[in-house]
Amino acid sequence: MNANGENTEDTEGGTTEESVVRAPARKLTDMVEGKARIVLATQSEVLSSEIRTGVENVEAMRATGLDGRHPTCLAADPLTPGRVWCGTARDGVFRSDDGGRSWVPSGLGGEEITSVSTDPVKEDVVRVGTEPSALWSSFDAGETWESARGLDALPSSSEWAFPPKPHTHHVRWIACHPRKHGHLWVAIEAGALVTTPDGGKRWLDRTPGGPFDTHEIAVHPARPESLRVAAGDGYHESDDGGASWSTPREGLGVRYLRSVAIDPVDPDVIVVSGASKARSTYVAGRSDGRVYRREARGRWERVLSGWPDPPETIAPLLIGGLERGELWAADERGIHRSEDGGRGWSLVIRLPHRPSHLRGLALIRASG
Repeated sequence: MNANGENTEDTEGGTTEESVVRAPARKLTDMVEGKARIVLATQSEVLSSEIRTGVENVEAMRATGLDGRHPTCLAADPLTPGRVWCGTARDGVFRSDDGGRSWVPSGLGGEEITSVSTDPVKEDVVRVGTEPSALWSSFDAGETWESARGLDALPSSSEWAFPPKPHTHHVRWIACHPRKHGHLWVAIEAGALVTTPDGGKRWLDRTPGGPFDTHEIAVHPARPESLRVAAGDGYHESDDGGASWSTPREGLGVRYLRSVAIDPVDPDVIVVSGASKARSTYVAGRSDGRVYRREARGRWERVLSGWPDPPETIAPLLIGGLERGELWAADERGIHRSEDGGRGWSLVIRLPHRPSHLRGLALIRASG
């Protein structure tokens, strides 16, 4: 269940028959040349690389300013080119304004940051989640922070617990509504996916049929009320902002899911990553991660182009890109890119050494 792969709970399931996508991996084009950098957080450092046309053997460079900080999460700022945020295990929040090359402290020192998200509507607004579960907001790019009240007073809070540390729980993910400032979906690991319409002044508890162990939430700007969720208890989706849920799993060969991403242009194209169980998801050398793809509410299909079969890598982190069909993924081998909506993948960025865990992946629009 956690990014350390320490959960003793084996969550298995799904169908045994899989459809398979086998597509030739495509080359980098000039779609994002000069527009973006890719940033990856491992258990011990942050790495970044510019995106270059026709180059597939780039080595990511180590960032400065985070030595010994133990990154936990990343989030790019969609409104401020070059800006990206990083949470750390005990040293609070850090900010980069140069595409992840260098970092400076931005408050909440001493807090264990477990998630970070940036507002797609208002500039300089960033949200972070912590362990124990709390929501913090900054409205001035990290100069000051405010803590929301009432999250731990929700009726379901007595049932929240993180299995590796059952005495506590944390905010695993924060998803922002693409059009409504302050409307957030907040995932508690484990126990609830809750909602606030106003940045934490009011809270709505989990709804029946929704995910219990949410890991990631993807929301497409063209369908702002549609939630796509990768969870320890499988794939879940809602088309009414979380009021009701469905669990389409035909063709999905695993139930334990780590990451989810949507094609940046086509909201009908969804990719997820997962593994046979929690202990086989997060740690290099003992994981069996795999990638699945679904289109237009059809059947899930396992993607093999660019991924080992039998599976033997970390369940990759996934994010959408900037152009139609562009998706990014990261595992212990490096950073991968798809240009065809997740059918085929190419390893385009090498890592300076093989990490044991991955914490976050972000695509940042270049400044200037």
